[in-house]
Amino acid sequence: MKTFYDVLQYLKEFGVYIHVGKRLWDIEMAALEVDNLYKAEIIQPKMYATMKVILAHEHRLELESPSD
Repeated sequence: MKTFYDVLQYLKEFGVYIHVGKRLWDIEMAALEVDNLYKAEIIQPKMYATMKVILAHEHRLELESPSD
């Protein structure tokens, strides 16, 4: 797993489909869903950490240069 797209595809395995309208909002919603899956002990700590790093990186890039 290396990209935001990979995170979204992984979330789909759990029935989580995200499309809020703005990329920044999608990233933030994905981060909330990842947190919820981790708290429910559905995903492993290593996978959680990987996804949080990817999402934090994408969030920072989007703040620096909005695509919407």
